[in-house]
Amino acid sequence: MGATKTEEFTIKQNKLAGYAKALAHPARIAILELLIKKQTCICGDIVDDLPLSQSTVSQHLKELKESGLIKGDTEGAKVCYCIDEKEWENAKSYLSTLFSSYVKKSKCC
Repeated sequence: MGATKTEEFTIKQNKLAGYAKALAHPARIAILELLIKKQTCICGDIVDDLPLSQSTVSQHLKELKESGLIKGDTEGAKVCYCIDEKEWENAKSYLSTLFSSYVKKSKCC
């Protein structure tokens, strides 16, 4: 497998790409919406609310956690997930800056 050359890009560009990757699946969007609505969830509760297996939900939670958008605390045999407020604000700022930077100046293509 070839090198991704991520080191050639800024920290902000890499973080934004990580957020975009985490948001790139409808199941992850559904998980985020659920966490926003409930504020905190045990993994099993997320499985009960989505049409996905336990292992699939766990994989999506792993991606979201790696991006920093969510965090999880172990409570015995269960993991309780919630939005990571600091990282959420960073993602919101980075995405907003990217989308608001476009200004239509002339006809394109």
